Formats: sequence, C-alpha cells, structure tokens
Amino acid sequence: MAIQSLFPTLIYSARLQNANWRRFNNELLRECYQVRDHDRAGQQWSKKSYPGGYTSYGSLCQMQKMSSTFMELERKLNRHVKAFAKSLDLDLEGRPLAMTDCWINIMPHQVVHGLHLHPLSTISGTYYVKTPAGCPGIKFEDPRLDRFMAAPPRKADCRPEHRAWQTVKAEAGNIVLFESWMRHEVPPNPLVAERVSISFNYSWF
Repeated sequence: MAIQSLFPTLIYSARLQNANWRRFNNELLRECYQVRDHDRAGQQWSKKSYPGGYTSYGSLCQMQKMSSTFMELERKLNRHVKAFAKSLDLDLEGRPLAMTDCWINIMPHQVVHGLHLHPLSTISGTYYVKTPAGCPGIKFEDPRLDRFMAAPPRKADCRPEHRAWQTVKAEAGNIVLFESWMRHEVPPNPLVAERVSISFNYSWF
C-alpha cells in the first residue's frame, strides 16, 4: 500500500531517573508545599486564574533559580530535553536550548487546567511529583482539529494516532515533554487527594 505517515506529532514520556526517585520526589513535594504556604502573591494570583488550586506561575515562575532542589531537577531534565530535541531533528547550532520557566501546580478536588499552549517557548513539559491513583493525566489536542472540514467521525475503536484527543497518564516520577505549540489541558481532578506537578519551558534564544 502506498500510504505514508506525514507530519508526525511527537510526545516524549520517560522516568526522570531510575534510582532514588522517591527520595527526590519527597524533597520536591516538601518544597512545593512550603512555597504554596508562604507565597502570598501566588495565592492571590491563583484565586483569580487557577480557582481552587495553587500555581506559582504568576509569582515564582523561575523556581530553578531559587532552589537547589529545583536546580537539581533542571539538571536531570536537561538530558531528556536534549534527547527529545534530537528526535525532532531540531537544528540548535549556535544557540542554547535552555530552561526559562519552572513553576509549581497543585490541583485539589475539581480543579481544572484549561486548554492552552506555551507561546514563545520551544519545548515544554511536566514532571509529576504526586499523582494519587485516578488523578487526571495531560490531554493533548490534535493540532489539525480545526481543519477537518466535512470529515466523518472516526470509529470508536480507531487507532490512537487517528483520535482527536490523546491523554498521557500522570505518574509520579515521570516526565512528559512536547513542543510548546501543542494545545493541552488537564481535566478536573475527581479526587479529594491533591495532584502535584512541576511544569517548565525551554526556549531557544
């Protein structure tokens, strides 16, 4: 059959590290809660822009420059971002691909993160710190969705690559990387237990 697969959309998912990840997560989790409890500006910003939850995006969005633990997270992430950039065949000669933003997200019961993308960045991602069983994953939108003129619906059992939405499971110790232009969201957390993650951007200067 003369069928080609063109214009693939790649998602990178892997363990941050194989050994001692729980100890590292405990350190990150402790700091995430400490920041939440003392970040008054972030609490106020979250009331307006992240109802019911907490994010340091509007107040402390460069945690890698403020904490040695988050600096260590950046160091661990760098090799994964490098591998993902290689798989995308990005030509990065002459300029560094470096972390520019890194912030905390804490999602209690029924908190949602609406559909969005990350403008002015190259590669974005999330590292999962605390993911109680049944918490929502990250949901990606097919970037061609607004161009499906007169297209019949897909079969219910269609192949994953043909679905309009794809969800990547949130699992503590895992990272998910994607190109920053991809629209994504996190559905409402159905659990009483909090879901804790750290999001970040890498930009090509």
